[in-house]
Amino acid sequence: MTERRDRAVVVGLVASAAWLLLVLLFWLLGPEGAPASGLVRLASLLGVVLPFALIWMAVGLAGAIADLRAEAMLLRTRLDMLRGAGQDAPARAEPEPPRMVPAPPVAARPAAAARAPAAAARPEPPRPAPPVRVSPVDLVTALNFPDGPDDHEAIAALRAALADPEAARIIRAAQDVVTLLAQHGVYTDDLPGPAASAGLWRRLMDGERGPALAALASGDDEVVEITAGLMQGDEVFRDAAQHFIRQYDKAMARVAAELEDVGLEALAVTRSGRAFGLLAQVTGRFG
Repeated sequence: MTERRDRAVVVGLVASAAWLLLVLLFWLLGPEGAPASGLVRLASLLGVVLPFALIWMAVGLAGAIADLRAEAMLLRTRLDMLRGAGQDAPARAEPEPPRMVPAPPVAARPAAAARAPAAAARPEPPRPAPPVRVSPVDLVTALNFPDGPDDHEAIAALRAALADPEAARIIRAAQDVVTLLAQHGVYTDDLPGPAASAGLWRRLMDGERGPALAALASGDDEVVEITAGLMQGDEVFRDAAQHFIRQYDKAMARVAAELEDVGLEALAVTRSGRAFGLLAQVTGRFG
């Protein structure tokens, strides 16, 4: 992304220098005539300045396009990793049907065994495998999402989280909201992390609401206005946001007792945590 932006700036500088050279050559070698009027001088000045403005507008537009392409590639990479991790999750093996022991000849059975109920010879049904439960540390790492294909630690944590059905619901709800926000120009990487202690998060989980928790918010006025407009006018976004808030509440309740204050604060500054801080601010949890 930086390379493309630098390339656009270099092209803009070269084009500006070329245009300036042409203007100087015209003034030095052009025909001399009568003194120009004020209107002609204004037109000449505009003819010199406007190309510079157009050149640098094109440079800015090229930089913005490069940023959008980079963001789209990052989101696509994260979605591909989520899908791949979901497909790579080991499927639960079907239990092997029990083998029946061949019955001995009737003549060899004692009389008491012959009168025993048939159910006594049936094998015990297989016990279901214990549910997979991802560790709180891996869940926090997964909620920040991988930074790219080389972020092996985050990818491993994401796979572990997706193998846990409850954690997988939280991850997918967060991914939906982060993606929808990015489509409307709100990037969680740009949101300021909440400057709040873990004690405030624990008070929020205990049911407290209002301005006393305002430090948990993670959006400026412009971002809050955009998000509030989406909550009011976009039904798809509103449903996804409400579902995410419920799932994130469950995630905090699940890990709060197992994480120290440092871990809880790390959860708050993940991409998912910043999205939650923004949505909680918009929906009035902080007054």
